[in-house]
Amino acid sequence: MKACFMGLGYIGLPTAIIAAKHGVDVVGVDINSQVVEMTNAGHLHIVEPGMEEMLQEVVSQGKLKAYTQPQVCDAYFMVVPTPFKGNHEPDISYVEAATRAVAPLLKDGDLYVIESTSPVGTTDKMAELIFSLRPELNGKLHIAYCPERVLPGNVIYELVHNDRVIGGRDEASTDAATAFYSQFVKGTLHRTNCKTAEMCKLTENSSRDVQIAFANELSLICDKAGINVWELIRLANKHPRVNILWPGCGVGGHCIAVDPYFITADFPVESQLIAKAREINNYKAFWCAEKIENAMLKFELKHQRKPRVAMMGLAFKPDIDDLRESPAKYIVSKVMQSCHDADILVVEPNVSEHNVFKLTPYEEAYEKADIVAFLTAHAPFKSLPRRDDKIILDFCGIYK
Repeated sequence: MKACFMGLGYIGLPTAIIAAKHGVDVVGVDINSQVVEMTNAGHLHIVEPGMEEMLQEVVSQGKLKAYTQPQVCDAYFMVVPTPFKGNHEPDISYVEAATRAVAPLLKDGDLYVIESTSPVGTTDKMAELIFSLRPELNGKLHIAYCPERVLPGNVIYELVHNDRVIGGRDEASTDAATAFYSQFVKGTLHRTNCKTAEMCKLTENSSRDVQIAFANELSLICDKAGINVWELIRLANKHPRVNILWPGCGVGGHCIAVDPYFITADFPVESQLIAKAREINNYKAFWCAEKIENAMLKFELKHQRKPRVAMMGLAFKPDIDDLRESPAKYIVSKVMQSCHDADILVVEPNVSEHNVFKLTPYEEAYEKADIVAFLTAHAPFKSLPRRDDKIILDFCGIYK
């Protein structure tokens, strides 16, 4: 079987590599020519431990080749971004564009799968689009939805060992998709229909968002009450049926920070708790920015000079380079916009350079700073000793 992966991002490229590693002839497609060139040269354009060596292996064996346009294959996988518009409505234009691109290549018996996180009903919409463009293929394609559920930084293991939910438009489609994924997935393949599979992905991340919102709201309450939230959660979790997550400076990434809106947009009346969780987690980032700005003002009033502030972390979670929807990035931007002439040192050890922020090594920034705001709990930060001569704002539990 020859498989085409539309989109070589944080999920598409690793999935393509894993499939190629397990014997599938893979065509990788991305509109970014630099990504295509890097992939064909065996260089990873994302940070994922162990993945570049595997990429070099499958490229050298001729099992994976990247292009800017799709090629004729037997299976096509849509692994493109699904952002939301300014009003938090889902934007499936990338899925539609990728579908239109492969539509002329489809033939009788081919498999078409959407992996991109999508609103309920997207798979059916794309099927209707395909058949409007290729009416002769109606009833002759296998069409399914199969969301990914991997953790950046552990993708190699999780793509193989995690369970997958596979939802076909009919039994034959579910069979075909299951047969493909069984080539490299050791986890259980759970069969369902495409709408349930679409909602399953949204439910998983919305559930996480609600849990994080509880922790973040608790941190706001504890700050006002003068209670150490880290100690409180540790003690509360001693209860045999309580498992509260740790708070942070918000919620980021292209899953938990985005997927709940796919539910609230389509079910605004019914999704009250989900919508409120999104509101709380967005507010937490705003609150953190205000705490930093207030600390800067107090320092200036006390010392009659502006403080030097270290902003520790830009990624949305520890030890990765992914800045998508990052609350840390939002906080840094907000503080810099509010305090134009401030001396701010921006730190992100997992990124070599940034087109907006000048980056400073974490040890240098920590040494020079008067105020240190920990925004992302990167492992290197935990080696920094807590110093009494600095104002420490620990939003992510570095010293918990």
